[in-house]
Amino acid sequence: MELKTVFRAFNSAEAQLVRSQLEAAGFTVFVADETSALSMEGYVLGAGGIRVQVPDDREAEAKALLKSCGYPVE
Repeated sequence: MELKTVFRAFNSAEAQLVRSQLEAAGFTVFVADETSALSMEGYVLGAGGIRVQVPDDREAEAKALLKSCGYPVE
């Protein structure tokens, strides 16, 4: 199973909110780079954000859900 990034957040609260919305809709979700982003001030920008990922076979569904909620998707 390959993971695909469906959303990038620049703070942990937003990443966790998106994660919880996806999980409530039945998605398996992985939040990548959150610990690294929190370890040093400004690192989140250099790392390209905190990535919210889902399995590749559910990428389109997850993006559609996030788009319907008003989130910008990749």
